[in-house]
Amino acid sequence: MKSMNAKDTENEIEKLSRMLSKIQNLYYKKKEELEEVKSEINELRDILNLLNSLISSKSFHSADEIYSKVLIEKADKPTEEEYFVKEISKEKVEGTNIKRKIFSKSKGNDEELLCILNFYDFNRVEIKFIGPEKRSIKETSEIFIRTFLKGALIKIKETNQDMSLNYEYFKNSELIEHIIISQLKSIDEYDLITLKMRELLASEVSSDI
Repeated sequence: MKSMNAKDTENEIEKLSRMLSKIQNLYYKKKEELEEVKSEINELRDILNLLNSLISSKSFHSADEIYSKVLIEKADKPTEEEYFVKEISKEKVEGTNIKRKIFSKSKGNDEELLCILNFYDFNRVEIKFIGPEKRSIKETSEIFIRTFLKGALIKIKETNQDMSLNYEYFKNSELIEHIIISQLKSIDEYDLITLKMRELLASEVSSDI
């Protein structure tokens, strides 16, 4: 009877663990959606402020004048297509961010968010691991060195000596929570970093990082 109760308890814990994992994934997805909505709201607020300033600065503005002004302001920022141009002026890329997310399919075909990459101002990449205690990624691990350091960062360093690398650790442990890569030069470098990070996280399935 005692062994049956222990087995029932283990089954219950396993069910609760799966439920916790699903709720955590949903939480992070909703949190990211909220951040994107906030970004859209900020853009709309900037346009409203511009329109208000135009209307208040003079007694009258024609619709053509207002529309032209908005287009000029918008043209100062790179379009989605321009993100893939290798050389863009620093003034144009200030305030830009290209966000990417890496997911993994867990048991039951549920998507699990593994990490988020942000490419700021075409210069700095910040990589945040979701649940770093589960990822268990260390800078001294063989897979991390072979896949990410040698596969991406050392290759970038060969042509970009200005690139710098910093880590932030999870709760004073050896586990990496954030990776910050600065002084990048192009979208190609970001693409390589993303590719090798996907390979690194995919290796978790068959290897102990």
